[in-house]
Amino acid sequence: MSAIRVVIADDQALVRSGFRMIVDARDDLEVVGEAENGREAVELVRELEPDVILLDIRMPELDGIEATREIVDAGSATRVLVLTTFDVDEYVHGAIRAGASGFLLKDVRPSELVDAIRIVAAGNALLAPASVARLLERFGGDGPGAPIETLTDREAEILRLLAEGLSNSEIADSLVLGETTVKTHVSNLLRKLGVRDRVQAVIAAYDAGLVRPKSR
Repeated sequence: MSAIRVVIADDQALVRSGFRMIVDARDDLEVVGEAENGREAVELVRELEPDVILLDIRMPELDGIEATREIVDAGSATRVLVLTTFDVDEYVHGAIRAGASGFLLKDVRPSELVDAIRIVAAGNALLAPASVARLLERFGGDGPGAPIETLTDREAEILRLLAEGLSNSEIADSLVLGETTVKTHVSNLLRKLGVRDRVQAVIAAYDAGLVRPKSR
């Protein structure tokens, strides 16, 4: 099995070297490049086609939001994991809407960083539904509005459960369905909504009013 190929983009050399040490210490992960600004990050993704890019949200020349948008708009299969100093700020909100697959705080533990890379590389999203709710509660659901009406009743029901943070196996248990059937429904609703992962689907659900942030 080939190693997960990772690019690290951060304007601080010390941060890059720290993340490199953590990533390269794992047999199934490999750092294939480093970038010190957003423009370099986009170019490296185009050149190297890594599985995952760790992307600092605040960088010179091109910030993490615009870099994410360019990577996603180019049709790249690279998953974007944004790094931030502050939990749920406006930069994270913008990056998630631009197509990032999740975010991590820079003070993340080494084991959590490694797990996050593996999760995102596998095509899953790394953003707790509670964080999505806080993002939308704070900044508002200002997206274009997803075609929720194109979903079947079953797909809409599964999307609501996704928004509550349930995994495919938990959804299968809740609805008394096979896990393979749930995976098929999830794939179908992602395609219909025109989104690339579960984070984007949950945001679409909030935007359309299918689910709402719970009051704290």
